[in-house]
Amino acid sequence: MSHELRTPLNAIIGFSELMRSEMFGELASDRYRMYVRDIHTSGVHLLTVINDMLDLSKAEAGRIELHETKVDVAAAIYGSLAMVRSRADNAGVSFRIELQPGLPFLLADELRVKQILLNLLSNAVKFTPAGGQVSIAATGGSAGLAIAVSDTGIGIAEADIPRVLTPFMQIQNIYTRKREGTGLGLPLTKQLVELHRGRLDIRSAAGKGTTVTVRFPQERIVDVSSPIAGRSDRAVA
Repeated sequence: MSHELRTPLNAIIGFSELMRSEMFGELASDRYRMYVRDIHTSGVHLLTVINDMLDLSKAEAGRIELHETKVDVAAAIYGSLAMVRSRADNAGVSFRIELQPGLPFLLADELRVKQILLNLLSNAVKFTPAGGQVSIAATGGSAGLAIAVSDTGIGIAEADIPRVLTPFMQIQNIYTRKREGTGLGLPLTKQLVELHRGRLDIRSAAGKGTTVTVRFPQERIVDVSSPIAGRSDRAVA
């Protein structure tokens, strides 16, 4: 499935990107430019959906391998914010950052940590109306390391919180119907957190925003002076 779906999509995305740049000649019509842009955008979106589906399937089957290294959590947070900033600016949503000074490093899979952060930040921006705010805070200590992403968005009714953690399940209202999505972001994020022996908590109320907190256990906090550079790749059951 991975090969059969990704290979043609990579060609669609790659060639449409070349056409958008008009590398081999100018497109004669503005309508063609619009069509190429839509092809590229749709291809990137579909590839993201496929990647999420495959990751979720592997996580549920215990087939994801964690490539563990010492992760600079603060740097991962700032890097993830940079990747969603243009989307937030276009949506009229501002950011607030509260990181503990000297935030400890984490023994984790850096790619998966960034995937967790991007999923949470993208969701927060997506469901926050213009003029709202998304906040990210991180603290670390004897109880472990916690990262909380909060928003002033539409929120989730308490009874619906278990549903948003179910794959392909979306809460339907006038606002969410305007937002594209597959209902895979939070279930996949929860799986990735639990692969690190962590926990994901959601606090929300309809119309009052949402806070999603990721908690990594204390044993994953590492001393930056430690000689541990990483562990051998392993599948997590």
